Amino acid sequence: MEKWFTVKYKEKENKEKRRAQRYSPTNKQGRLISKNTYPWQWQRSLFLVLFALATLLHGSAARTRHVVGDSTGWTIPSGGAATYTTWASDKTFTVGDTLVFNFTNGRHDVAKVTKSAYDACNGATTLFTLTSGPASVVLNQSGEQYYICSFGTHCSLGQKLTINVVNRTSATPSPAPQPSRSGSPPTAIPVPTPTQAPAPTTVPAPAPGPSAGPVTFTVGDTLGWTVPANGAAAYTSWASAKTFKVGDILVFNYQSNTHNVEEVTKENFDSCNSTSPLATYTTPPARVTLTKSGAHYFICGFQGHCPAGQKLAINVTGTGSSATSPSPIATPPSATTSPTTNPSTPSPAGSLAPPPLNSGAASLGLVGVSATLLSLAAAFFY
Repeated sequence: MEKWFTVKYKEKENKEKRRAQRYSPTNKQGRLISKNTYPWQWQRSLFLVLFALATLLHGSAARTRHVVGDSTGWTIPSGGAATYTTWASDKTFTVGDTLVFNFTNGRHDVAKVTKSAYDACNGATTLFTLTSGPASVVLNQSGEQYYICSFGTHCSLGQKLTINVVNRTSATPSPAPQPSRSGSPPTAIPVPTPTQAPAPTTVPAPAPGPSAGPVTFTVGDTLGWTVPANGAAAYTSWASAKTFKVGDILVFNYQSNTHNVEEVTKENFDSCNSTSPLATYTTPPARVTLTKSGAHYFICGFQGHCPAGQKLAINVTGTGSSATSPSPIATPPSATTSPTTNPSTPSPAGSLAPPPLNSGAASLGLVGVSATLLSLAAAFFY
């Protein structure tokens, strides 16, 4: 009986050895090769880790965070709608990128609208509205996209943005053209010989003229900004002999709490309507920098003052001499406030944290952690 059990045990042991040899590779000497002794194992693990890392790096770098307006933020710009148009002109927006709008809660919002609503500054019907800043918008579709601030007349004053979003494949630059393989030699570009080049002509530099910096005009001169005795003709006569250019400054002298300065449209100027001014200045002396050409209209918003003649219309021409530095004139804080913002309202930029970096590099730390986890997993399973 004992011999029978010994035979059975050896048969079972031989059967297990044959099964192990069938599913395990062996070397030339017939010895079993351990799973951890494959000579190519580390190469395969390294390849998997590098492939995963390259994939994550590509996905991270391809997505960009665009801080709208950069340091200006999302507010009523002093340069009008051209501020955000200029900001977006040198940027490429692709599907997957993010727009970051920095603004103060309760004073602005971000509303995505249709083109017709964008052109008309109609914030009554929006695609969506974000009221908490900073607000992040992921660009999940290609094509033209339109954003406005739906507060009051903020959109009409230039707080609006339009961008064109392209697919990621469309944003990849096309390869440089390769030379023709048809066998014909490339066309030689004729190079002018030295005899063909015209002799340089020396032009004397013009003599430097006098510097023409911004000019400061005191509205009404000694009269100041008040209700004139002879009606609106007083300020019309004062402005008729002057030339106003972009960059010049108007100074309105008046007593506090008895007058103010409101910049309005032509229709409100003609009707003396101060319900929706473009800008309001309440602290004297009010200094208004003329930032764009065209007609400008100013009135006093106190009841009865505008109909009595406290109103001024001027025409700003040319571009001025912006290259020259303005004369060092002390400027009260309320007067240097943007013409489109009430001086009594603090700037939203002061209450905002520094904007995030305008790049995808912030996610490199996450990429490093992911790569480490992948390498550990690969070493464990392989």
